[in-house]
Amino acid sequence: MKNTASGIGFVGCELRSPATVDGPQSGSAAPHAHADRREVVVNGTRIKTVDIHAHCAVPDAMAVLDKSVHNADLLMDDTATRIAAMDAQGLDVSALSINPYWYHADRDAAAELIRIQNEALVEICATTPDRFVAFATAALQHPDLAVEQVEHAAKALGFRGVSVGGSVEGEELADPKFHPFWAKCEELGLLVFMHPTGTTELEPSGRLSGGGLLTNTIGNPLETTIALSHLIFEGTLDRFPGLKICAAHGGGFLPSYANRSDAVCRTFPNRVGTLPKKTPTSYLKDGQLFFDTIVFTPEALRHLVAETGPGQIMIGTDYPFPWTSTEVDLVLNTPDLSDDDRIAILGGTAARLLGIES
Repeated sequence: MKNTASGIGFVGCELRSPATVDGPQSGSAAPHAHADRREVVVNGTRIKTVDIHAHCAVPDAMAVLDKSVHNADLLMDDTATRIAAMDAQGLDVSALSINPYWYHADRDAAAELIRIQNEALVEICATTPDRFVAFATAALQHPDLAVEQVEHAAKALGFRGVSVGGSVEGEELADPKFHPFWAKCEELGLLVFMHPTGTTELEPSGRLSGGGLLTNTIGNPLETTIALSHLIFEGTLDRFPGLKICAAHGGGFLPSYANRSDAVCRTFPNRVGTLPKKTPTSYLKDGQLFFDTIVFTPEALRHLVAETGPGQIMIGTDYPFPWTSTEVDLVLNTPDLSDDDRIAILGGTAARLLGIES
């Protein structure tokens, strides 16, 4: 894939020309439209659906660290297969993100890798603006550099979001060294998509070995749970009240048992440290934390909605990893959601946060 020039007039997450943002309407012809494209309708209204959790890779960027792409479906040089899957699932727009593999890189390598990666994401979205938006990337291991990269991504390249891992080489995202990064994301109004990088610190113990692929099955949502809990209890969300973070995989285990975090503040207040300004469960509902729908069943989604509110949830697929291909149906089939709830989850909230015309 060729790299684009810095400052190009395309947008990674906010298309500069509103006319190019709108997906094709029912009965209209549009680029990349297919005869079997599923159109999602709620109470007679055609809904623009947005997948907040979709992966891709940039080979030229990976080559900086002598890495290669092992899953061909991550590549975006030919989007036909991916768009066909989106059409079949009823997904109008996919928000592309890249799991960080560069947090160990030195400053020069990280700067070059991020430059290549972000410019490639801009090119991908500009080539098919009605189907793709993207999250910028940043070298969080060098916080001052990450601040510069995020500012360039937002102001010169037009991104409306940035993706991060759940930790940085064993360091928590709540560490004060990352405060300048969070401050810049808050200042620029960027949605942060947080995806776990695993729990490698647990693997030497052997507790995640054996059957069940526990390094992923438990490890990924566990890292998200730890990261969010630190952001709450270390005061990061209090320090940056305008920060907006979308946590992958339904926020890990936190929404399922967040009331224990409230209880520990009552039970052991002297051992918690500085108490957060609100009850921990309040942070799940107040517009700072958002979650994708990768929780697999209507009952799990019903519970997530009950704990967070429907306005905090966006559909996610984890494409091309085959965890799910039925997220639209999951939302449509979950009982007790209102039409407005379904519209928000299917795309309304994501469109608002990423500047997509709905």
